[in-house]
Amino acid sequence: MENYEILWKKTVEELEKNVARITYSTYIEKVKPVDLVGSTLILRTETQLFAKQISRLADKIIDAMKKANTGLTDFQLYVGTESEPVFSSGKEEDSIASPIDPKYTFDSFVVGSSNRYVHAAAKAVADDPGNSYSPLFIYGHTGLGKTHIMHAIANKIMKDKPELHVLYSTCEKFTNDLINTIRQGKAYSSGGEEFRSKYRNVDVLIIDDVQFLAKKQSTQEEFFHTFNELYGKKKQIILSADCPPEEIELLEERLVTRFKCGLLAQVLPPDLETKIAIVQQKATEKKCMITTEVATFIAENSAEDVRSLEGLLNKVIFAATLMETDINLNLAMEALSLSSTNDTHEDALTPSLVINTVCNFYKISKNDLLSKKKNKELVEPRQICTYLMTELLDLPLVSIGEAMGGKDHTTIIYTRDKIAALIKTNPKIATEVSDLKNLILKK
Repeated sequence: MENYEILWKKTVEELEKNVARITYSTYIEKVKPVDLVGSTLILRTETQLFAKQISRLADKIIDAMKKANTGLTDFQLYVGTESEPVFSSGKEEDSIASPIDPKYTFDSFVVGSSNRYVHAAAKAVADDPGNSYSPLFIYGHTGLGKTHIMHAIANKIMKDKPELHVLYSTCEKFTNDLINTIRQGKAYSSGGEEFRSKYRNVDVLIIDDVQFLAKKQSTQEEFFHTFNELYGKKKQIILSADCPPEEIELLEERLVTRFKCGLLAQVLPPDLETKIAIVQQKATEKKCMITTEVATFIAENSAEDVRSLEGLLNKVIFAATLMETDINLNLAMEALSLSSTNDTHEDALTPSLVINTVCNFYKISKNDLLSKKKNKELVEPRQICTYLMTELLDLPLVSIGEAMGGKDHTTIIYTRDKIAALIKTNPKIATEVSDLKNLILKK
C-alpha cells in the first residue's frame, strides 16, 4: 500500500466519526487517493456531482487529517482524468481573517417568528454600526442561521460603508492566532503587537462561536482586553454562541457581564411555515424547481435546524439527478426512504421526535432535558435520550451532541456506553429504554 493510501485510510477512519453513514457510503467511499505532494493529498472522484458533495465536506476532511495525526494540511480533488483540480482546500496563512461569504445576505435570510427579533437587531446594527447595540450577542442551537446573519451584517456594512474596517473570525481562529503568537515566542514582541493590531484596529469585530472560550484562560484574558479597547472606542462588536453568556462553561464573570451589557438576541428553531419557506429559498438558490407540496413534506420530516432541512433537500435533488427526472412528492418520499402512506421509518426519525418522546415519558420539559442541571430526575432521562439517538438515528456523534444541547462527541460516546451497560444489569433501565423505543418507532 502506498503512503498516500495509508494516510487517506487514517483520515477516513477519523472522518467516519463525524459524518452520517449515508454520506460516508455514498461519497467518501467513492474517493480514491492517487498521489501526495508535500503535505497535500491528491484525491480523485468520478463525477462533478460527487466532487461538489466532497467539496462541501472539506472542513471535516481537513479536521480529520489533523485529528488522525497524518501530517497532511490540505487536499486537492480531481474529477476523472482531468488535469486541473476542481477543488483545492489550501488556505491562506493563519494570520489572514476568515472570509466573509457574499451569498449570506439579509435578502437570502428567511425571516419567521423564530428569528424576527434577531433579524431586526441585526439590521439595526448593520444600518448604524457602533451606535445601536454593541455588543450584539446572538445565541441559539447550532444550524439555526447565526453565522448567516453575522455574515449578512458584515456584507451590508461593507457595501453601505466601505470606509469601515470589518473583521469576521471564529473564536477558534482567534485562539489559534494567539497560540501561534505565543508558540513563536512573539507574545511580548512585535509579533504580539501584530496580533493585537489585527483584532483591535477595526471598526466592526465579528466573532463566531465564542462558547469555545470555555476553559481557555489565556484566550479569555486576551479577548477581555480586545473587547475593552473596542468597546471604549465605541466600535461595533458582534458575538455568537450556542448558549447565553452565563451558560458558557468556566467563562470569567467579567466577560459574562460585558457580553450581556449590549443586546442579547436568541435564535429559536423555525416553525413549520418558516421551514417551508427556507426549503423553497434553498431550492431557488440551487436553481431547482420544487412544489409547495414537496417543500412541506421535507419540512415536516426534518429536524429543527436549517442544516437538516438543506441536507434533506440535497438528498432529494441528488435522487432527481441520478434518476434524471423532475422533483415530485413520490420522488421525495423515495429519496428520504419514507413510504407513500407516511408510515414511520427509521430514516424519518429526528432528534426532535426522540427528545419530545423522552420528555413526555418522564414528564419533564425540553429545556430541563437539554440543560446542564445535575438533578437525578433529569440526568437519567438525558442519558437515555442520548442513547436512543445513537441507536435510532442515522446521525454522526457530533450532530447528536449538538442536538443534546452542545455536548461533545466524547460525552456522547461515554453516555451511550454507560446506558448500554446499564441495560444489561438494570431491569428498570432496560424496560424504560424498550418502552421508549416502542413509542418512538410506534410499534
